[in-house]
Amino acid sequence: MANAGRPAPLFADGPRRISLALQGGGAHGAFTWGVLDRLLEEESLEIAAISGCSAGALNGAALKSGWATGGREGARATLDWLWEQMGAIPDLSVGHWMMTFLPGPAMTAKMLEAMFPFPIFEAMTTAVSPYDLPMWQNPLEKVVDAFAWDKVCAKDGPRFFVSATNVRTGKIRVFTDGEVDTQVILASACLPTLFKAIEIPDAVTGRTEAYWDGGYAGNPALFPLYDRDLPDDVVIVNINPLVREDIPVTAQEISNRVNEISFNASLLRELRAIGFVKRLIAEGIVAKGAMKDVRVHMIADDALMQSLSAMTKLLPTPTLLAQLKAAGREAAEAFLKKDARLIGETASVDIVKMFG
Repeated sequence: MANAGRPAPLFADGPRRISLALQGGGAHGAFTWGVLDRLLEEESLEIAAISGCSAGALNGAALKSGWATGGREGARATLDWLWEQMGAIPDLSVGHWMMTFLPGPAMTAKMLEAMFPFPIFEAMTTAVSPYDLPMWQNPLEKVVDAFAWDKVCAKDGPRFFVSATNVRTGKIRVFTDGEVDTQVILASACLPTLFKAIEIPDAVTGRTEAYWDGGYAGNPALFPLYDRDLPDDVVIVNINPLVREDIPVTAQEISNRVNEISFNASLLRELRAIGFVKRLIAEGIVAKGAMKDVRVHMIADDALMQSLSAMTKLLPTPTLLAQLKAAGREAAEAFLKKDARLIGETASVDIVKMFG
């Protein structure tokens, strides 16, 4: 009876190891919350490493912190706590009661966009810098500061990588395990039109560097997961649609698609590099084992994300977050039923065909 209510094991030969790559995307990161919530129920999967950016870094820190204190259930509880805090940052309670009656994320998005027109918001952030506001305070800081950093940086549990973009050089910096703290997470989630750059000392250069959102240079960074000690299977939780069939025509649609393309560019470059290596191995140009032959898997719901917008990324209402969590759990369930048994055997995403 000990296993009552638990899903049947996916693999007869015991758990299989995966690395997770968690995209950033503001409030849309609640979708990843749902994905992780479901994956953590699956004892047949062992999470060996997490690479996160922005909201993905927040999710990764919550998972790692909770894991250190309470294993899988501790990780789920800490993720729940995180998004409860995120939903309480802006006081959007005036419209929240109306949104609870809406049938899904798409309708909630339309309501939010009607209440907070994106062109007005974009005009304000273009005209006014965070540095122009003398009383400016990063609203994420109180939430992030509450993490148990000794647990986030603990050697037990998954290895943890967080990416941020160096403002001066434009290059990515990946912070690892013991380096991760409040300032690193804030740097990874620092949208420059909303937040002041986060300054962090660099032990290598000897100078203090300023950082913006990691999504500009790696959303998320895959290369830290190529370590020989880490599994070949990388599961990407994608919250920015890779493809939109409809051509954007309104100012808001154009701005939204530019945002998506910008934040997908680095991921597409890394996926193309994986495809190139796979072709070299398949053609015998590179010997098997000489380079890591990454098996890529992806959990996403492009149809859902195409119904949302750049504005909903900035408005973490409790209703929207709950709807996105539910959608994330459904997407993870679909992956577990359809593709998860390929883990340890072959990729479920054909990278060569994707860029063919």
